[in-house]
Amino acid sequence: MFAQLSSMGVWGVDAYEVRVETSISAGLPGFDVVGLPGAAVKESRDRVRAACRNSGLQFPKGRITVNLAPASVKKEGSVYDLPILLGLLLASGQLQFDPSDCFFAGELSLNGAVRPVKGLLAMAAAAQTAGLHTAFVPAAIAAQAAVIDGLQVFPVETVPALLAHLTGKQPIQPMAPPAYSLHSAGRFPDFADVVGQQKAKQALEVAAAGGHHTLLIGPPGSGKSMLAARLPSILPDMTLPEAIQTTTLYSLAGQLPADTPILTTRPFRAPHHTISAPALTGGGKTPTPGELSLAHNGVLFLDELPEFPKNALEALRQPLENGVVHVSRVAGAQSFPCNIIFIAAMNPCPCGYFGHPDQTCVCDAKTVRRYLNRISGPMLDRIDLHVEVAPVQFHELHGAVKRESSAQIRQRVNAARKIQQQRYRNIGISCNARLTPALVRRFCELEPAARSFLQEAFDRLGLSARGHDRILKVARTLADLQGAQNIGRVHVAQAVQLRSLDRKYWPS
Repeated sequence: MFAQLSSMGVWGVDAYEVRVETSISAGLPGFDVVGLPGAAVKESRDRVRAACRNSGLQFPKGRITVNLAPASVKKEGSVYDLPILLGLLLASGQLQFDPSDCFFAGELSLNGAVRPVKGLLAMAAAAQTAGLHTAFVPAAIAAQAAVIDGLQVFPVETVPALLAHLTGKQPIQPMAPPAYSLHSAGRFPDFADVVGQQKAKQALEVAAAGGHHTLLIGPPGSGKSMLAARLPSILPDMTLPEAIQTTTLYSLAGQLPADTPILTTRPFRAPHHTISAPALTGGGKTPTPGELSLAHNGVLFLDELPEFPKNALEALRQPLENGVVHVSRVAGAQSFPCNIIFIAAMNPCPCGYFGHPDQTCVCDAKTVRRYLNRISGPMLDRIDLHVEVAPVQFHELHGAVKRESSAQIRQRVNAARKIQQQRYRNIGISCNARLTPALVRRFCELEPAARSFLQEAFDRLGLSARGHDRILKVARTLADLQGAQNIGRVHVAQAVQLRSLDRKYWPS
């Protein structure tokens, strides 16, 4: 007696179809699961047996063999509990239905309840791509799968309820596609709360408009964290593909709330400085997304940058450059997307008052140098904007100056992003920060006066080739914010100014 159903496995950020093949033959009772099952998959034998009996069903007698094909790929997780149980019922003749157009996913409780699993959104997308049109998934997270067009999703709460549906006794109502809005401006704090710091606000506007990485340097209490926390409020709304990508990563990491079928706001991740390198980049025995990838299409904020472990900071270098983090473990290598805006904040010295106009720094020169050198030159070179955040003055705190709201800044950011989307519509990138060196030469042509100024700055500041390209990208964004077709001298001058702060704190 043989039965076959479809389920889904997840590898990295992609899902693939898994055929759950069940065979029951005469012989001594036994229950084997083959096809490179992980520990959680092997334990499904006990969960399936208990759920079967506690749901009022007869557990099949004889030699049971369950194969998870393709057998060459290791299977992890409890997602195969439900299809294994249904395969046993089909193979033993206790259930009859056509499973050819369906996929099943769910962990079984010992009493027959169906529990959530990780990565359901990726599974649903892969099932739709594979030509499957019906999904039976845990009711608690069924709304995730319902986001995918062309897939009819049935929320399953218990095994008896599913059997009643499959036998036609009591149909389950399919899950309607969830209603959601990708407009997210009101969730984050407003820039109107920030007193003073006009230069830093303008720099973050440039960062939002072009997707540029930014370093904020200033004394304690100057508002660095406050500014960074407000950056998402001026970012453009996520597109549906971006929302699905980000939601998939959260689902794979097990961090997607059960009542949230799709993330509608750009993520803002701010891990503590005690975080390890694997937690930042992704890792584990079977690699899962880290903080870098959980910030995909959003903002990763590292406060007190020099306090982070050296190996964790150096691990950021390649992902910040390429927008992808590669993780290699014994189980295999994975690649997770991390197209982020990286924002870092730091004090200029351990006490925080090096260079302060009023407070006296108590650190000696050697201590200051050792502190600043925790940030390597290659790491600094990958950050587009270096911004000094000055202490706020008393008259600014008590002045009656009207401050711009996030909504007002966001209008300019959206206008600049639309220019970029139109310019790069056939290239597959979303903003100026994603330009490759070849595309920089193509889209960042300079006026003669701008070229002369950049050459002078290149020689005087000792810029690297990477620094040269990043200045051009920032100049391109400054031109877009002003609606200018060409990059002029003033745009290059502003871009150089926004990148030369490292010469003050990290002189060669």
